[in-house]
Amino acid sequence: QVQLVESGGGLVQAGGSLRLSCAASGSIFSTNAVGWYRQAPGKERELVAGITGGGSINYADSVKGRFTISRDNAKNTAFLQMNSLKPEDTAVYYCAAVPLGRNWYSMRYWGQGTQVTVSS
Repeated sequence: QVQLVESGGGLVQAGGSLRLSCAASGSIFSTNAVGWYRQAPGKERELVAGITGGGSINYADSVKGRFTISRDNAKNTAFLQMNSLKPEDTAVYYCAAVPLGRNWYSMRYWGQGTQVTVSS
């Protein structure tokens, strides 16, 4: 069983930056898709950014130009660099990996989440 552990969340002022990390206990990132998601209170979980096993990347429209997803296969770690943060980016952020199908929301492994709070 692979475990994913997110880190790097915290409190930041609007306009600031944070870098989230997702460390996997096994070598799963090099050949599998990994995604970053967020869930704000009262809202559904949404895909923020994803990178496929082949390296194709997609972003939610709300974060394009501000967030960057990447991964270090040698370190079994994925990252989400978040710049120009806005109060509406406040949410619990999760990473997930290994799709069960063609749906980005059907992932085999999920992390426990890390809180990101952006103050105005």
